[in-house]
Parts: sequence; C-alpha cells; structure tokens
Amino acid sequence: MQVLREPASLPDSVPGTAVTVGFFDGVHLGHRAVVERTRAVAAELGVPSAVLLLDRHPATVVRPESAPRLLTDLSQRITMLRELGVDYAVLLHFDEERSLQAPEEFVATVLAGELRARAVVTGEDFHFGLRRRGDPSMLRALAESAGFRAVQVPPLRVGGDDVVSSTAIRAVVAAGDMHRAAALLGRPYELHGVVEHGDGRGRTIGCPTANVAVAGDMLLPSDGVYAGWYRRADGTRFAAAISVGRRPTFYDENGLLLVEAHLLDFDGDLYGEQAWVEVTDWLRGQERFASVDELIAQLQRDVETTRTLTTGRSA
Repeated sequence: MQVLREPASLPDSVPGTAVTVGFFDGVHLGHRAVVERTRAVAAELGVPSAVLLLDRHPATVVRPESAPRLLTDLSQRITMLRELGVDYAVLLHFDEERSLQAPEEFVATVLAGELRARAVVTGEDFHFGLRRRGDPSMLRALAESAGFRAVQVPPLRVGGDDVVSSTAIRAVVAAGDMHRAAALLGRPYELHGVVEHGDGRGRTIGCPTANVAVAGDMLLPSDGVYAGWYRRADGTRFAAAISVGRRPTFYDENGLLLVEAHLLDFDGDLYGEQAWVEVTDWLRGQERFASVDELIAQLQRDVETTRTLTTGRSA
C-alpha cells in the first residue's frame, strides 16, 4: 500500500480509483466490510482501491470540547488498512477550512477531481461537508454528473441487534468489556505508545513493568488489571499482566494514570521502544491494599491467572 500525503499527490498514471472516505477509528468490522466492498468494486472496474483517510477526528475541529477519545492512532489505522490490501491510503488534512467546505465542492474537487473517482463506497451513516449536510442520498444525486458510481454498504450487526460502530466500541472499552470490544473490532483492543522510565516501584516489589506512554487523546479501558499481550516492534509477543490505573496502594486519587505491562518470562530493557499492548481479559478492579505484602501476593495471583488465560493462545 502506498501512503499519499494529500489527494493531489495521486500519480498521474492512475486513470481512476474506487475510493472510500472516513476517519476509520478502530478499523472495526464495519469499516472492514466497507473496505472489502471498495476493493471488490475496484477490481470490477480495473482501477486501484483507495481510502481517503482523515488525519484527525472531525470533532476535534468542529466541537473540540466534546471530541471522543480515540480507539486507534494514525499509525495503527494505516497499518490495518495495509493489512486489508488497500492500494492507496490518501491522507486528508482536516481543519477549519475543510470543515466549511460545501459537500458539492468536496465531491467535485477532491473525489471526482484529485482522486479521479470511478466509484465512491460508503456506509449508510456517511456524512460529509459543511454541517454534515452531505449524506449518501446527496452523494447518489451528485454521482452521475460527477462521473462515478455511488455504492452504499449496509450496517454490520454482530450478535443481537448491535450495529458495529466506533461509538459502540468506545462504550464497551470504557466499561472494561474487552471480550465485547474484540467481537466488534474483529481483533483484541490494542494500546500503542513508547516505553518510558517510571519510578521503578514495580522492580522493587519483584514485578517489573513497562510503563507505556499512551497519547492523551486515546481511549483507555476502565481502571483495572487485565490479561493480554505485549508486542515489540520486531513482532515478538509476550503474555502480559496489564494495569490501567493510578496505583492506589502507593498514591492517592491524584496519582498519574498509567498503563503498565508486566511481561511474563521476560528479562530485558524495553525503555524507549515502541510498544503495542493487546488488552484481552478483565481480571479485577484497582484496589488499595493494606500492605505491600498483600499487594505482592495479589500481583502473583494476577500473573498466574494471566498465564492460565494466555496459555494455548497464539503468541
């Protein structure tokens, strides 16, 4: 997959594209259905597939006070789209000027113009342009004169009547329901960050942890202790007991909110490296223990529970 920094950088040699548009937070099962349809339409038309990928969530521009926490950062979204076999990921810088662009102008200049769209594939809840005035109905109305097909993909439902959406996934992640999150995402929920130096307290009690600095605009699971996996940049993975919280035994409610991963059967230096932490199973809530010895005993139980849950799962 080739990553382009703006729609205008599409190579002149490309005669047209089948394109889908969005922020794609989580690249969840619903997004994947849209991308798969985009690739199928591209193959039918004999043109490359493209994802026009917003570089930031539109709410951070139009209503920053209520912008949601994110499920994935830009690097995660690009990686997942690459794994789906997309030909081009085209970044669209979203700012105030873009938010004020009329839907008709966006279709004419970006989709039909710079991306030379032969087909535009969207979900049925797709909105675009000034005040979200553009929708699938408008897109269909504009498509014929713009010279492309407008294709809509129906909502995807997983289990019962739940429609797969980034909003629904945020709700279950915030509640610590990692099994439901994985069912809607089609994969475990994953946190991404750089391992930073902490206060070394974990090492002093026999449970060293990697302190993963997750960006402040990312959504963390509910405070608690989880089982999961830690993946290094070289692809190696280790089962891990994961803590999300403020370490109440040592600090009051004003303690730093941390993501810490204790890697099972690992002894080495992780500082400064990129880390991906898959959060798969809720173990317990955060607790304030009466003594450090009680905390150590519980941590040992957490490690053994993590070992039991991850044994036999793919590493």
